[in-house]
Amino acid sequence: MLKKANLGSVDRILRLIAGAVLIVLPFAWQTSLGDQMILFYGLPAAGIILIATALLRFCPLYRLFGISTCKVNSHDH
Repeated sequence: MLKKANLGSVDRILRLIAGAVLIVLPFAWQTSLGDQMILFYGLPAAGIILIATALLRFCPLYRLFGISTCKVNSHDH
Protein backbone atom coordinates (compact mmCIF):
# COMPACT_ATOMS: atom_id res chain seq x y z
CA MET A 1 0.00 0.00 0.00
CA LEU A 2 1.34 3.42 -0.95
CA LYS A 3 1.28 6.20 1.62
CA LYS A 4 0.31 9.75 0.73
CA ALA A 5 3.28 12.09 0.57
CA ASN A 6 3.53 14.36 3.60
CA LEU A 7 6.96 15.95 3.01
CA GLY A 8 7.36 19.13 1.00
CA SER A 9 10.36 20.05 -1.14
CA VAL A 10 12.14 22.18 1.48
CA ASP A 11 11.61 19.52 4.14
CA ARG A 12 13.02 16.85 1.82
CA ILE A 13 16.12 18.90 0.98
CA LEU A 14 16.80 19.61 4.65
CA ARG A 15 16.42 15.92 5.48
CA LEU A 16 18.83 14.93 2.70
CA ILE A 17 21.45 17.40 3.91
CA ALA A 18 21.04 16.53 7.60
CA GLY A 19 21.08 12.81 6.79
CA ALA A 20 24.30 13.11 4.82
CA VAL A 21 25.93 15.10 7.64
CA LEU A 22 24.89 12.52 10.24
CA ILE A 23 26.29 9.68 8.15
CA VAL A 24 29.66 11.39 7.60
CA LEU A 25 30.04 12.93 11.08
CA PRO A 26 31.35 9.85 12.95
CA PHE A 27 34.05 9.33 10.32
CA ALA A 28 35.10 12.98 10.45
CA TRP A 29 35.36 12.89 14.26
CA GLN A 30 36.35 9.27 14.60
CA THR A 31 38.76 9.83 17.48
CA SER A 32 36.19 11.50 19.76
CA LEU A 33 33.19 9.35 18.78
CA GLY A 34 35.06 6.04 18.67
CA ASP A 35 34.66 5.57 22.42
CA GLN A 36 30.93 6.29 22.28
CA MET A 37 29.62 3.45 20.13
CA ILE A 38 26.00 4.58 20.38
CA LEU A 39 26.96 7.81 18.61
CA PHE A 40 29.26 6.06 16.17
CA TYR A 41 26.42 3.80 14.99
CA GLY A 42 23.40 5.86 16.03
CA LEU A 43 24.19 9.00 14.06
CA PRO A 44 24.54 7.19 10.71
CA ALA A 45 21.38 5.18 11.47
CA ALA A 46 19.46 8.42 12.06
CA GLY A 47 20.97 9.80 8.85
CA ILE A 48 19.81 6.81 6.86
CA ILE A 49 16.29 7.22 8.26
CA LEU A 50 16.25 10.90 7.31
CA ILE A 51 17.42 10.14 3.78
CA ALA A 52 14.92 7.29 3.40
CA THR A 53 11.99 9.47 4.50
CA ALA A 54 13.14 12.20 2.11
CA LEU A 55 13.33 9.80 -0.81
CA LEU A 56 9.98 8.19 0.03
CA ARG A 57 8.39 11.61 0.66
CA PHE A 58 6.69 10.14 3.72
CA CYS A 59 7.39 10.51 7.45
CA PRO A 60 5.49 8.17 9.80
CA LEU A 61 5.90 10.61 12.72
CA TYR A 62 4.33 13.38 10.66
CA ARG A 63 1.40 11.07 9.94
CA LEU A 64 1.06 10.24 13.64
CA PHE A 65 0.87 13.92 14.59
CA GLY A 66 -1.17 15.00 11.55
CA ILE A 67 1.62 17.15 10.10
CA SER A 68 2.16 17.70 6.38
CA THR A 69 4.65 20.05 4.73
CA CYS A 70 3.56 18.88 1.29
CA LYS A 71 1.48 21.52 -0.52
CA VAL A 72 -0.44 18.85 -2.45
CA ASN A 73 -1.87 17.32 0.75
CA SER A 74 -2.58 20.57 2.59
CA HIS A 75 -6.30 20.42 1.71
CA ASP A 76 -6.75 16.76 2.77
CA HIS A 77 -7.44 17.39 6.47
